[in-house]
Amino acid sequence: MRFSFRQLEVFLATARSENLSRAAERLAMSQSAASGALKELEGQFGIQLFDRAGKRLKLNELGRALQPQAQALLEQAQALEQSLDAHAAIGGLRIGATLTIGNSLAVELLARYLTLHPEAQVDLEVANTARIAEAVARFELDLGLIEGELASPDLDVTPWREDELVVFCAPGHPLAGREQLEDADLLGARWILREPGSGTRQTFDRAMRGLLGQLDIRLELHHTEALQRAVAAGLGLGCLSRLTLEEPFAQGRLVPLAVPHRDLSRRFYIIVHRQKYRSAGIERWIELCHTTV
Repeated sequence: MRFSFRQLEVFLATARSENLSRAAERLAMSQSAASGALKELEGQFGIQLFDRAGKRLKLNELGRALQPQAQALLEQAQALEQSLDAHAAIGGLRIGATLTIGNSLAVELLARYLTLHPEAQVDLEVANTARIAEAVARFELDLGLIEGELASPDLDVTPWREDELVVFCAPGHPLAGREQLEDADLLGARWILREPGSGTRQTFDRAMRGLLGQLDIRLELHHTEALQRAVAAGLGLGCLSRLTLEEPFAQGRLVPLAVPHRDLSRRFYIIVHRQKYRSAGIERWIELCHTTV
């Protein structure tokens, strides 16, 4: 296209005011910028749109003929811009979160988001890391909040915040009074763990490298609440995010166990498909993640 909408705006504003200074003021431009835009428009097509008499600019015959077309074109462009702006408003979001995040951080984020944008519709799916990553990769979810490390050529994986797992037991468990556990204690205990595919299990397996094949894993559960109840019933040791254990620790229903020689630290991540259009809603949710928690 050999002309710009800005050039048309200058042309029409000058036609209405018959003065370049007033046209520039109306468009919040400098006079030199407005003059340059008009000269470029005329120069590109080798035409003259105004008869000049001092500071006054009067539309000539060609200018008068083109004015209605320019006006209609500009109004269509403005209508399109308004439609685009309307679609840029906050719309529906499909958020995926792993169990640890979904049962703690995601609820707070959702409340904050809906307080800021009460008109928005947000669907929250809670599942393990493998399921959330698969749904984001298939465009079934707009973004995911996960607790497991992930490498995918289709997904942008952005570090979000730090977390750590804690080994714990029931208050009446024989290891409850120990100052810290050694590898022999870990090997001698029965374990209640999250299922393979979860971010929590991924971190636990990494931390227990060298012992994993020898551990006595009695149960593998998909839900953190069920796992906590099983451990509280004395069925074995558990290992979950500290975020999910604050309340049972404070109430004395479960007891933390120190395992300082095993690295149970990890990160949470935000995942978005590389080809996903990042709407205003997606960008604002991500911003909220980084400013809220």
